[in-house]
Amino acid sequence: MAANLMLVKGVATSMEPKPVAKSVVAVPPPEPPARTPWADAIRGILSAVLPRVLGIIALLGLWYFAAQHSAYLPGPGKTFHSAVEVFADPFYQHGPNDQGVGWNLLASLERVAKGFGLAALIGIPLGFALGRFASLSKAASPIISLLRPVSPLAWLPIGLAIFQAANPAAIFCIFICSVWPMIINTALGVASVPQDYLNVARVLQLSEWKVFTRILLPASIPYVLTGAKLALGIAWLAIVASEMLTGGVGIGFWLWDEWNNLNMEHILIAIVVIGVVGLLMEQGMTAIANRFDYRQR
Repeated sequence: MAANLMLVKGVATSMEPKPVAKSVVAVPPPEPPARTPWADAIRGILSAVLPRVLGIIALLGLWYFAAQHSAYLPGPGKTFHSAVEVFADPFYQHGPNDQGVGWNLLASLERVAKGFGLAALIGIPLGFALGRFASLSKAASPIISLLRPVSPLAWLPIGLAIFQAANPAAIFCIFICSVWPMIINTALGVASVPQDYLNVARVLQLSEWKVFTRILLPASIPYVLTGAKLALGIAWLAIVASEMLTGGVGIGFWLWDEWNNLNMEHILIAIVVIGVVGLLMEQGMTAIANRFDYRQR
């Protein structure tokens, strides 16, 4: 009897339907919407421009807030109206000490060009020599370390004593302050040339001129241009400070003259002009440096 029951249970169990494995079909993810070129262009422009615009708006807001709590500081609106009047006729001439902001700016740029050009003419070859010859570098290192930290204005009395005139003294001040970055960066670029290159040149018995033109100059160009960019910024900084003390025609003198007239709007305009011109010079030197920098290719 028990055996029959077990047989019946076994038959019943075997007759129960077995679960069927369900097949899983992979559903592909939805495709992202197609990106049009103009949408990418707008997105790129916004990511590049929007942070800068927000930064300028924040600066104007701080300026406006400070002007509301100061009796002598004009706000952005009042300064803008004064700037419209100043730039309506930037090249007027009412005497040697009363000229438009355009003439003052051109006079400062001329001094910077002369001082910077003289610094490049002397500093870059000297930097190549210091980087090429270790003994010469050791001899000049204490002198550079001693004179490089001196403030630009400290050199102005020396220039006045040597040249007995304000204009060449200002150019001398620019030269002496901007020559150090050119010397140091050029020497660093030459010294960083791999020794293997120089060993190959020695094996090939290249002349010193070919070593300079074929190896040292191409490899050190990025360092030279970086030094020139730093020197140009220092030159622009030095000329504004020098002109405030020497007088004559120049953006620094114009700023100081407006301070004597207690014209705060024109002082702020001069600060903006100095900053914009300095920014343009820096961007121009950066573009030139990137153009000739083999590491950017």
